[in-house]
Amino acid sequence: MNEAVRTNLENIHSTDSEAQFKAFDSLLSATDQPVDWAYEAWAGLVKDLTHKDNHVRAIASQLLCNLAKSDPENRMLKDFAALLAVTKDERFVTARHCLQSLWKIGLVAPQQRQMLLLGLEGRYKECIAEKNGTLIRYDILQVLRTVYDAVKDPAIKDKALELIPLEEDPKYRKKYTGVWRNS
Repeated sequence: MNEAVRTNLENIHSTDSEAQFKAFDSLLSATDQPVDWAYEAWAGLVKDLTHKDNHVRAIASQLLCNLAKSDPENRMLKDFAALLAVTKDERFVTARHCLQSLWKIGLVAPQQRQMLLLGLEGRYKECIAEKNGTLIRYDILQVLRTVYDAVKDPAIKDKALELIPLEEDPKYRKKYTGVWRNS
């Protein structure tokens, strides 16, 4: 791991929001492609999923999703539950940032895709009682659509179309169906 990456990983904990954002932006760009330093950062990022600062939790979740492509040891299979827990974060914006990044895990390999599918199915079923349940369901269906568009796995489409009717409100059911039009 080079010094710039190390410094950026430290700066995601900064109380200076500008420095924190700059570090996050740099790390997000760096992890757009596979990196050889993923495991040097991995444990710290998993730990940060429960950090007291919601910005750090959001950053860690998004970076871990980006690092999924740099995970030949398949650590994500073990740590996915911790990421899924962030989708229930007390700060909805943090939960949403995490949820909207999960699609990246589904592009890695069939095993990760299956894990994501099962995790999102469970989350879809349980979230309806939550304050923003309909928005969470929409995001889940959007994540599934993004993965489907990239890999064309019919099991993903089947699962999404199986989940949509679980929504009792016809207005939201129609909105969710719209995510899957033209597929």
